[in-house]
Amino acid sequence: MNNLILSTQIENLLVARNPRGMQTLQAALVPGYYLRAAQLLQNATGRVLIGTGFPVAGTYETDGPVGAIALYRALEALGAEPILVCGTPLADAIANDYRVHKISLGEPAVSKVEAQNALQQYQPSLVISIERPGMAADGKYYNMRGEDISSACASFDYFLSSASCPTIGIGDGGNEIGMGNVAKTLEQLSIIPSATCCDELVIADVSNWAAQGLIAMLSILRQQDMLLDWDNVAILQYLSDRGSVDGVTRENHLTEDGLSSDISEELIKNLRKLGGFC
Repeated sequence: MNNLILSTQIENLLVARNPRGMQTLQAALVPGYYLRAAQLLQNATGRVLIGTGFPVAGTYETDGPVGAIALYRALEALGAEPILVCGTPLADAIANDYRVHKISLGEPAVSKVEAQNALQQYQPSLVISIERPGMAADGKYYNMRGEDISSACASFDYFLSSASCPTIGIGDGGNEIGMGNVAKTLEQLSIIPSATCCDELVIADVSNWAAQGLIAMLSILRQQDMLLDWDNVAILQYLSDRGSVDGVTRENHLTEDGLSSDISEELIKNLRKLGGFC
């Protein structure tokens, strides 16, 4: 079976539940987006910036950071030097265990300069955004309920729009960085969409699942099971101990967008099966 077919199977699996209309967005994307994004991961060298952390109820949600840590570990295994880019409180919560660049709240002009300075400092070969709020057309940030959350958002948008390297945007609803790629299609969904674009948009029913799908595709490219030792529950527990909440229930549980960890475990198993690893 060729890699494009396998990528399409992953793409279909990851929007099968369709709670927020990602099947609608899938129709607007050129098939093979998991393959193309995984190839960008495979080719990354040196520093890779991974932006994550969606503010919820004064803290951060589980969806996003779990996938960011998975990508961080996969990139390290490839010999790259990943750096997690996030605002408080997530940046402070994980700084002892991962390379972190903290971004601050500020006006768009300040955020743009901050991003440009960081890009100049790190000279990344790839910039990834996973479940980061994306700036809407009016310059504000909104959650899935349509609430203005701008005052709690540190901007990561300019890390993508100012980058001279390839960029990947990962999202599951339409209000995340990268969704500007499918702006016209987003008009069909009940969401205040992000206007920020990226080179390769990757979607899933849960953004963490997209990270697992990318690693599954990377495993196929490398003929190496890079999900073999991944413990999703352990990372959920790690983040829970540091104040995370579920983005849907807003409670400190080991769940992702209201879904139990068992569902994610089964999904990861199915991704490994697609690659022929179990």
